[in-house]
Order: sequence, then C-alpha cells, then structure tokens
Amino acid sequence: MREAGPAESLVPGRRTHRWRQGVFGRLRQRLPRHWLPGRWTPPALLRSAGLRFAGLYAALFGLSALALAVFLWWDTAALLDRQVDASIHADAEGLNERWQAGGLPALIVTIRDRLVENVDDDAIYLLVDGGGHRLAGNLDRWPPGVAANDDWYELPIVRDNIRSLARVHTFDLPGGFHLLVGRDVEARVRLRHVLTDALLWALLVIAGLGVAGALLVRSVLQNTLADISRTTAAIGAGDLSRRVRLSGRGDEFDHLAETINDMLERIGRLMDGVREVSNAIAHDLRTPITRARARLEDALAHAAGEADLRAAIERAEADLDGIVAIFQAILRIAEIEAGARRSAFTSVDLAPLLADLAELYGAVAEERQIAFTVRCPPRLAVSGDRDMIQQAVANLLDNALKFSPPGSEISLIGEDAGAHVRIIVTDQGPGIPEAERRHVTERFYRGESARNTPGSGLGLALAVAVAQLHDGTLTLDDNAPGLRAILTLPSRGGYADA
Repeated sequence: MREAGPAESLVPGRRTHRWRQGVFGRLRQRLPRHWLPGRWTPPALLRSAGLRFAGLYAALFGLSALALAVFLWWDTAALLDRQVDASIHADAEGLNERWQAGGLPALIVTIRDRLVENVDDDAIYLLVDGGGHRLAGNLDRWPPGVAANDDWYELPIVRDNIRSLARVHTFDLPGGFHLLVGRDVEARVRLRHVLTDALLWALLVIAGLGVAGALLVRSVLQNTLADISRTTAAIGAGDLSRRVRLSGRGDEFDHLAETINDMLERIGRLMDGVREVSNAIAHDLRTPITRARARLEDALAHAAGEADLRAAIERAEADLDGIVAIFQAILRIAEIEAGARRSAFTSVDLAPLLADLAELYGAVAEERQIAFTVRCPPRLAVSGDRDMIQQAVANLLDNALKFSPPGSEISLIGEDAGAHVRIIVTDQGPGIPEAERRHVTERFYRGESARNTPGSGLGLALAVAVAQLHDGTLTLDDNAPGLRAILTLPSRGGYADA
C-alpha cells in the first residue's frame, strides 16, 4: 500500500480534490471555449428582442387561457356537485315529512313510489332496522364503512349487479331505524372526464395559438425595427441623408421614428456646421497668418534698423492677437452650446447692466457722430449668467455701431413683457436682406454688406448661443432702414420684489 504524502496526510480529502481537478480540467479542455462558465454566449436567436417579446406574449396568452379553462372546469364540476347535494337534501326533507306524518309504513310506501317514479334511475334509497335488515330501497345491504350519523359519503355501490359510484347522505331515525338517501353520480364522473379531456385539448389549441401569435408578434416587431436598423446602419456608414420611414399610424413606433429623424437632422446640421466652420477657419485665418509672415519676412530682408523690426513685430503681433481672439470666440460658443455655464445662473437685474453698456457704447457713438438713445424700466429681472448676457448685448451694439453711418441713430431698449424680457437694439445702417437673415447667425458667415468690414463673423453666432443657453431667442427684423435685433429671455419676476 502506498503511503500518503505529507500534504495528503495533513489535509483531509486532498486526494479526492486533486482527482476532481484532473477530471474537470480535462473536461474543460475538451469543451468549446464559448461554452465555459463566464464565456458562454447565447445564440443570436436567443438574444433577439423580438423573440423575448414574442415569448412574453405567448406566456401571458397561455396563462390567461389556462386560468380561464381551469376556472370553467372547476365551476362546472362544482355546479354539478351542488345540484346533486341539493337534490339529495330536498329528497331527504320530503321523506322526513312523510315520516313525521305517517311513521314507518308511510315512509316505506313513499320510498317505493319514488323508485317507481324515478325516470333517470339515479335515485338511491335504503331503509334498514336496528339489525341492519332491509325494509325498503334499491340497495341489497347497508354499505360497509358507512355510519348512520347524518354524514355525507361518496362510495362505490352495486345495483342490479352493476357497479357504480354514488353520493349518499345517512340519517338516524327514532326506533333504531337508519335511512340512506343518495344519487348515482357515475354520469357526473363521466362528464368530468369529458371536461378534463376537453381541457387538455383546449390546452393544446392554446399552445398552438400562443406559438402562432408569438411568431406573428416577432415578425411584426422585426419588420417594424428593420427600417430603423437599416437607416442607422447607413448613417453609420456615412450616408447622413437617410431617414426612418413613418407608417402614418401615429403610434409609438412613429413617435420613435420622428425622434430618431429629429436627432439625425440635428446631427446633419452639426456636421454641416463643422465642415463650414473648418472651411471658414481655414479661409479666415489664412489671410492674417500670411500677412504676418509676409511682414516679418519683409522686415527681415529690408529693415533699416531696430525701429523697423519692432514695428513689423508689433503689426504681426496684432495679427496673431486677432487669430487668438477668433479661437477664443469659437471656444466660448462651444462652451455655451454645451451648457457648461448653466450652473452659474443667478438672478440678474438687467437694468444696471444695460446702463453700463449704454455709457460705454454711448461714448463711442458720440465720437462717430451717431445718436444713441436708451430706454429701460428701473428693474428688469432674469435668471442667467450676467457675463454671457452682457457679451451678447455688447455684440449686438458693436454690430450696430460698425454698420451705422454718421448722423444716424442707435437705440438700446429693455422691455418687461410679463413672462419674457426683451432687449432690442436698432440701427439705421444697411440692414440685412431677408434671404441672408437665417445665415448670418452661422459661424464665420459674412454677408455681402460686411465683406469689407473688420470682424470674424462670430458675433451673432455667440449671441444666438447665449439666447439658447437661457432658453430664449434672437430675432432679426427689418428696421426700415437698418436692422432691429431682439434678444428675448425668460423673466424672473420674483427677483424684482426681493
């Protein structure tokens, strides 16, 4: 006999553990990798959402139909039992009345008459004396195991050499007599068997209908989602023009398709905006960068002294500052559109803000011989970011001053419209043609009238971003002549009373 090693002698069951490890280790090596615990991947059919919905439908349908069938079977069987018991009880009441009226002879005559009148041949009677001798009835002897103690029994019997099943009720009578009243329920048992067979067949039909309905639900769901899958696959492949078809029924799938289409429209606009911004950046930055390079090269080649080099460097520095300002504006717009500044929203009174801007831009307008008027109520409360709103209004005023000729007029108006606050900036410049108004708020867009004016085309885009951040709008209308810019923001009425 082999002696146990040190490890085997100290650790009980160590040999068994090693044997199991060896057996299961070999088994794991022979199994496919995707069958191993933690790596099993269900087939594609089992991962189908359509199959899960179809299975859920089949389960609910089957359980509902099964519950209905079982209830009908139970209710029918209970009804038959109640009818038999009611018939036996009524028969016993009648026999008791005859006993009370005429005693034993009247009871015997009544039992014989009822047996003769029993057309269905299902009535069971037996009257015996204290010694168990039959006095009347259609049973040969008192059934064994049945006590005459006013109780109910369901037992096999023999009548006319035919075995059957009966439900009986026993009674004790004065004088030591015993009475048994019942009904042959063999027909009821056969009917119950028929109902049971019908229930089983109904379950088979229910299962078939459930499977057919499940397949139909799965097919409808797959057909409905197939177009969404094809559309999203095409979008993923780069075809941003594809849209999900609507069935026209206005159901939940149509609402889902509309939501997806709105999302795709938004993505398409953003992609177009990215392309336009990229092209605009390349176009607008090429000129100042090229100009700065040319000035530095010219200064390097032809500068007569330190003063000329310094002047060239300062001009190049101004060009680079303009480039940096463009990038800062782009980053600021991106920050606003991302909603990163919502956390800094507070109650803001726009009246002093507009007064500060009027003082700043009024001095500039006076230098350019432009009239500047301001109208604003004492308080104008909103909830938002004060710096962002100030930047948006400043951009509108900067555009108004930039395009207003000397001798014209600019106005800054603040209005409280109940649920909203309106900030209106008007000028008497060339205005913006109606066909261009929906484009001027795009990044880097420059209208025909603004081609020769300084700027990057980001002022109105930033103002629109600020309005959207505050759940407001920026509207551009004709001022005849000039432009009328309306910045609408939700009001904060409670702040005025604070």
